[in-house]
Amino acid sequence: MSAGHAPATDHHFLPVEAPEGVSLSAGVRVPPGKDLAQQAPVGKQTKQAQRSESDVYRALLSELHSGAGDGRDGVAVRMVDIRRQLTEFQLHYKFGMDEVLTKINVLREEFEHTRDYSPIEHVNYRLKSLDRILDKVQRYGAEPTLESIRHSIRDIAGIRITCSFVSDAYWVAEMLCSQPDLRVVEVKDYIRTPKVNGYQSLHVIVQVPVFLSNRTEFVYVEVQIRTVAMDFWASLEHKIYYTYDGEVPGDILDELRDAAVQAAALDQQMASIRDRVTALKDQAPVSGQGATGPTPRDRETTGAWFPSDDAMGTTWKWEDIAKHAGGPQE
Repeated sequence: MSAGHAPATDHHFLPVEAPEGVSLSAGVRVPPGKDLAQQAPVGKQTKQAQRSESDVYRALLSELHSGAGDGRDGVAVRMVDIRRQLTEFQLHYKFGMDEVLTKINVLREEFEHTRDYSPIEHVNYRLKSLDRILDKVQRYGAEPTLESIRHSIRDIAGIRITCSFVSDAYWVAEMLCSQPDLRVVEVKDYIRTPKVNGYQSLHVIVQVPVFLSNRTEFVYVEVQIRTVAMDFWASLEHKIYYTYDGEVPGDILDELRDAAVQAAALDQQMASIRDRVTALKDQAPVSGQGATGPTPRDRETTGAWFPSDDAMGTTWKWEDIAKHAGGPQE
């Protein structure tokens, strides 16, 4: 963790710029963004979901207490060990997020220093606070233990990538998911199939290995990839929900959906303008070059992504990724 900068909580995203010599963990806090968490799936609500918030806290504290010390230690020693368990739990997600951020920053700097165009505009990231984690434990009805939380909540570490064009969002997803040390667990395509409220984005949950002093942990990290227009809409929609405390009048919801349609139309219009400008050039730019950026057909194919015993071939596009990941392609 960088000196003087704690990990961002669920309501504070740190912008990741790419100036030379600046650590990825450094940044300036920005206003709240839309929660990266997925909605609790239907069917996961159990009787445990009816637990009160205090019951969840009590159960987790009991689990931590049972694993602290050897039963003969004093209260102070046990409290220190409980703190160590929680710190270790959070650090693993921070380390996993740093690993993925490094991969994104490598791609970003490669394009900025060796190409005329970069598909990555902005990168933000955050770690869920313990309060928000336990709130989700309560809503999902998960067991309030660290082991259960590790397996059932996959968006504790979250990264958001903002791109210029829709094709860039898919391109970045393809480049990131093609890296052999990332395991793609689940994908959700809210660009092709927006949510009911109009929300659009690509959601990819990956597992990344974190090499510790005595073992290797595989940590879940959620990556959202969206255009500037999608991010603008999502940020304002979140602020409106915050203003109304979740109880937004129906006519405003209708206007928000209409605004989402207009944002999608703007994305299409800008992509069309880019393609027309590219076509007017004497020589169309190769993949990743040219002031207007690459069109999808200009891209080079990616290399092998899945293990060699996989029979899918070596060309990995978004459709392949979504199909192979096993998650719903919504």
